[in-house]
Amino acid sequence: MTKNNFNDLVQTFAVLRGPNGCPWDKKQTHETLIKCLRSETQELVDAIEKKDDENMKEELGDVLLQVLMHSQIAAEEGKFTIDDVIQGLYDKLHRRHPHVFGDHARAATPEEALALWKEMKKKEREGK
Repeated sequence: MTKNNFNDLVQTFAVLRGPNGCPWDKKQTHETLIKCLRSETQELVDAIEKKDDENMKEELGDVLLQVLMHSQIAAEEGKFTIDDVIQGLYDKLHRRHPHVFGDHARAATPEEALALWKEMKKKEREGK
């Protein structure tokens, strides 16, 4: 079996929604996918609660499918791309972990780390 990388997967969504793609995939919008997103998220939660690793792996893929489909739709609309989503997440993780990536004192406990996360999130919201 050939191993595919993330870019191959991203390209697959462009093909699915392209001129020769799948009629169902091409018809989808952010709004029509809400029910699917909720369902797949709940299925992932169920797999986690059951400690069913095989099903969890599958459901994580289904949640990733939703992320990629919404990103593809947004890219087609000229709003943002999956690269923008990834960059935004990267930036957020670095901002909200100053104890790891910045010059802030190290968090000694999970509680201190969570408090820093919440503090940084509050600062971000106040800055908007």
